[in-house]
Amino acid sequence: MKVTAKEMADLIHKGNNIVFLTGAGVSTPSGIPDYRSVTGLYTESGLKEPEYLLSRRAMLNDTADFHRFIAQLCQNEAKPNIIHEKMAQLEKSKNVTIITQNIDGLHGGAGSQKMVEFHGTLATCYCEKCGERVKTEAFLKDFTHALCGGIVRPDVVLYDEQIDSGNIDMALRAIAQADTVVIVGTSFQVYPFAGLIQYTSGNAKILTINKESIPHAYADAEFLGDAVEVFELL
Repeated sequence: MKVTAKEMADLIHKGNNIVFLTGAGVSTPSGIPDYRSVTGLYTESGLKEPEYLLSRRAMLNDTADFHRFIAQLCQNEAKPNIIHEKMAQLEKSKNVTIITQNIDGLHGGAGSQKMVEFHGTLATCYCEKCGERVKTEAFLKDFTHALCGGIVRPDVVLYDEQIDSGNIDMALRAIAQADTVVIVGTSFQVYPFAGLIQYTSGNAKILTINKESIPHAYADAEFLGDAVEVFELL
C-alpha cells in the first residue's frame, strides 16, 4: 500500500518497539554519495566491478586502489541530517534500535544509543598484520603501518569477509521483538542484511521509505520518495 509522507510518519508514531533498517539513502542528505544509484560513488568510479574495491582481495592485491577508494568514502566533514536526528529523538519516547548498513558513523553522531553498525565503521582502523589500533587520520595519509609494515585497514566488513557474529545476534534479537520495522534509504539487495526481514514476528508492521519500491520486503505500507519528507513530520 502506497502512502503519503504524513501517513508514513503517523504509522511510525504508532509503533512502540521500532527497528530502523537503514542504508546509504539516509546519509545522502549529509552529502555522502550513495553506492548504487546512477549518480552514486560506484558509477562515478568508472569501474566495471566497483565492489571489487571494497573486497579483501583488493585490499591484499591492489592496496593502493583500495586505499584511494576507501578515502573517498571517508567524509569527515559530513554531519548528521534530520533523518539521523529524528531517529535519535524517538529514543526518548520509544524503544528504538537502528541496524545500519552505513559505515559513516552519523547515527552515533546524532546521539543514537541502541545501534548495530552491521558492516562496521570507518571511525576506527587497525593493522591487518599486528592488530594494533590506528587512527583514521593516519590511515588516510598512509595505508602502511609505521611499526610493522602491515596494511592498515578500516574496521569494516569487506566483500569476502564474514559479518561479525555479535552484530548478527544483536540484530536478530531486535528484529524479533519489534512491532514496527522501518526500512529506510536502501535498495535492500545486500545479504545477509536484507535477510533480517525474515525474522520479524508475524504481528510486526513492515514499512518502507525509499525512492524506489522494494518488492521483496513485503511492506504493509511504502512511501516512494525522499526520506527527509517523512522525517520532517516526525
